[in-house]
Amino acid sequence: MTTSDTMSAPLTSPSAPADAAREAGHEHSWTTESRHPTSAGHVLYVRCTGCGAHRVDLQARTDAPPAPLSRAVGATERTARRSAP
Repeated sequence: MTTSDTMSAPLTSPSAPADAAREAGHEHSWTTESRHPTSAGHVLYVRCTGCGAHRVDLQARTDAPPAPLSRAVGATERTARRSAP
């Protein structure tokens, strides 16, 4: 069995960050709310400082940037609540 046989498939498409930015109407600026070590790397719970959306990321290696595990959630609801009278 080779390494390529045991590698997992990506959980998100390469266009996932672009799709999330398009949905929110801006480019997210993610800040880490919490970070937890796992056998796959570090799981990060992040929040957008602009709209308050949340997302879960995985940083598999310390020398690579985190990759999104989930879609941005909550931006639309939070933005609607802020603009409501």
